[in-house]
Amino acid sequence: MKIDTSHRSVSLDPRETGFFNNPYPAYERLREAVPVFKWEDYGYWCFARHDDVAALLRDRRFGRQILHVMSRAELGWPETPEHLRPFYAFEQHSLLETEPPVHTRLRGLVNRAFLSRTVERLRPRIAQLTHELIDGFATRREVELLEHLATPIPITVIAELLGVPVETGPQLLAWSHDMVAMYQARRDPEIERKAVEATIAFSAFMRGFVRERRKSPGDDLLSQLIAAEAEGKSLSEEELITTAVLLLNAGHEASVHAIGNGVKALLEERQAGPDLGEGHIEELLRFDAPLHLFTRYALEDVDFNGLRLKKGETVGLLLGAANRDPARFSEPDRFDPLRTPNPHVSFGAGIHFCVGAPLARLELNVALPILFQRLPGLKLARRPAYRDAYHFHGLERLDLIW
Repeated sequence: MKIDTSHRSVSLDPRETGFFNNPYPAYERLREAVPVFKWEDYGYWCFARHDDVAALLRDRRFGRQILHVMSRAELGWPETPEHLRPFYAFEQHSLLETEPPVHTRLRGLVNRAFLSRTVERLRPRIAQLTHELIDGFATRREVELLEHLATPIPITVIAELLGVPVETGPQLLAWSHDMVAMYQARRDPEIERKAVEATIAFSAFMRGFVRERRKSPGDDLLSQLIAAEAEGKSLSEEELITTAVLLLNAGHEASVHAIGNGVKALLEERQAGPDLGEGHIEELLRFDAPLHLFTRYALEDVDFNGLRLKKGETVGLLLGAANRDPARFSEPDRFDPLRTPNPHVSFGAGIHFCVGAPLARLELNVALPILFQRLPGLKLARRPAYRDAYHFHGLERLDLIW
């Protein structure tokens, strides 16, 4: 990492093995030397302090969408390449990529299904599923946890919540992985090709399933969204398809790595056990979050803490760095389940606060105590490595023995 303090400029390859495996020493240097800096490898200004990140997440002068207030020509952007148009045509209807009033309308349709009091009814199902999965490998005395527990729990839960056949889970996972790869550092033509193919295939699958659900609605979220679309006021078919795919993607991607990163942290920090509480879950979300960088556009000319940003500029918010900021968290590199308050930003904040946060928290609070209760003596079989997929932060695999 090269830091130019006079120009507040940083050169740091996000695909460097040492960085994506353990970015926290680099974050510490950045916070101390240049907490607001131009990350040359990305080409935009980034913020590493908790106060800045938390404020920017809530600042309505910044948004996830920009083309509703500026044209591509004004931004100096070239036209979308022909081969990528299916992907970006799909993304423009995403809850994650829209701003009010569209975002407000879309979020209102799905928010009710993910309220804490609503997802709480899933607690028995999550517990049952966790036990069933552990039954499948308990006698082997070893397991790769991502494949056999961390992945099947969230994909099964979100599929059942939406009303999508659980047996399609492996295919949904493959499509999802190919699509979200578009957002990792330095994508290449092969990643783009696979993402477009996955977008087309996933959308076609959902269209077919929506047709079936229209004929035979059930007691699930997808049927509720179809009913809203049928009213002709709340949801277009394109928004319906994109929302369903987004929920399937987002409903498992971060949760898988929250479980994996969390189990690793608990074992390494000697905090594992059947008596885990909510404090442990919140602390593991802070300690090693599954998402480390989130971007925003400046929706107008902005002066933020002395940095002048032009309308249309991108800013990067370093969630992982903010979560280890000693100005906000005492002894931030220490795992402390009694930390109160614990204002981590792992789920974001403001109008784009993760809609699935209550479900993710419930899955962690239910599954992890059961795992350590069922498998006493659980320990790492080998030192786990993280994926080369910054700004997502998750393990390649998690091999355990007991």
